[in-house]
Amino acid sequence: MRYFLELAYDGSSFHGWQRQPNADSVQQRIEGALAKVFQCEVPIVGAGRTDTGVHARQMYAHFDSPRIIEKPKSLLKGLNLMVGPAIALRRLLPVDREAHARFDATERSYKYFVIFEKSPFLAASSWYSPTDLDRERMNEAASLLTEVEDFTSFAKLHTDVKTNICDVRNAEWEEYDNPFGVPGIVFTVTADRFLRNMVRAVVGTLVDVGRRKLTVRDFKDIIEARDRCSAGTSMPPQGLFLWDVKYPSNIFLRHDS
Repeated sequence: MRYFLELAYDGSSFHGWQRQPNADSVQQRIEGALAKVFQCEVPIVGAGRTDTGVHARQMYAHFDSPRIIEKPKSLLKGLNLMVGPAIALRRLLPVDREAHARFDATERSYKYFVIFEKSPFLAASSWYSPTDLDRERMNEAASLLTEVEDFTSFAKLHTDVKTNICDVRNAEWEEYDNPFGVPGIVFTVTADRFLRNMVRAVVGTLVDVGRRKLTVRDFKDIIEARDRCSAGTSMPPQGLFLWDVKYPSNIFLRHDS
């Protein structure tokens, strides 16, 4: 029986999503808990691969259970005790046998949080900018992302990705409220897929526009150059969240878990 696992995590203490030798990852922590429950190895496949220090408000992973899970809520309770406080396993959803957490996702959204006053309470979940940013100029530049397909200028170099084509459907900076009253803005970007390090590279270049180091025309030229060296530096990971992942409803068998 194949299941989708919906989860969230604080990526601060993990070396990213993907299992790797000699480092703690989100995937490794969950697979370890599943192995204890089922007394066998249970590999999981995530909707994507977040980098070291990046968070997820919503992530999905699929796995094939050695047996039908009769009491999903009880299983989740036990797993949550094993994975530690930085991971929250929310739902188990039985899905079609061929459903795939990565390839069946139709849309993903990321958010990047920026604050303008130093805050010890938001340091692990946002990037502090000591200077103001021109949000109007940043939004003018961000709107260009929905008009292009090739994002080579924002792609991590030397990967095994076969294409840098993405369909960006929304990209916008907005003010956001937080419980501590710290002024800040958030960048939301939605696409069918993202390249490795793409969002942090896009945000880093947009921040240069907001600092008036680059013009909106410069930003357009960077996109058209299709050269990672022409774009800005990648932003620190702690401000980035995988925010939302969407799937076709017909891959889910029922919704009562």
